[in-house]
Amino acid sequence: MLKTRILTAVVLAPAGIAMILLAPAWVFRLVVIAFMLTGTWEFRRLAGLPMAPGLTLLALQTFIMALMFLYWPIVTGHAFTILLAGCFVWCLMFLRIARFRAGQVPDLSFQTASFASALAGITICTFSLAALRDQAHGEFLILLLLIIIWAADIGAYFSGRRFGRTKLAPVISPTKTLEGVIGGIVLAGIAGLLLTHYTPGLETAAGLVAILVAVTVLTSVGGDLFISMHKRTMKVKDCGKIFPGHGGVLDRFDSLLAGVPFFTLGIWILDS
Repeated sequence: MLKTRILTAVVLAPAGIAMILLAPAWVFRLVVIAFMLTGTWEFRRLAGLPMAPGLTLLALQTFIMALMFLYWPIVTGHAFTILLAGCFVWCLMFLRIARFRAGQVPDLSFQTASFASALAGITICTFSLAALRDQAHGEFLILLLLIIIWAADIGAYFSGRRFGRTKLAPVISPTKTLEGVIGGIVLAGIAGLLLTHYTPGLETAAGLVAILVAVTVLTSVGGDLFISMHKRTMKVKDCGKIFPGHGGVLDRFDSLLAGVPFFTLGIWILDS
């Protein structure tokens, strides 16, 4: 399993970085849409949807993505409003984590809420990534975002193992601790502050960068817990199998799902 995970990472990481840095913005949007539609189909399983509602979710998401792609110049004219609304919607969806209880069953209420969450969360993530890429030097901003999230994961893992005592959400994810989250914020903050000086087009005060990093990390943890909540309810280990040894799209990009709209909105505010 470890060998498979390493081989997959060795192949995908350079390909992903090359696509971010070298592909035209419209190609980047198209690739993100393809991945997010795969994630939509994975969410069908996490939502406990039967085949007909699952296909409806995929069809509706495809229609929204197609409109977004075809009318992108018009859509981006309202970027700030969309990002602000998207972050607000995610704050509402985070309430589902707080309300989660052991023994949750995928009843009609759960399925309906998850259907709406899938549609909203994936659409917001897709728009936010594409809008960030459209920024001046957007490719470097996306790399900065990915490094912040990776650094947060690494910091949370090691600090959680060494100092972890206080469970963050024991029913949803027993291994996550408050100390781990703090360690993740610290390492991500260090990485963000160091790399900000080398990110073209991003010149801002260190304090503002620290706030942006902290908000991004906290919301990315929320995205991770949000997907884990669905896995726990449906009693599944992985969302899919598209990445050998790593699972599906939502397994690899659950943190990005919620973190990217807050990061992109923060960049919009800092650039204004």
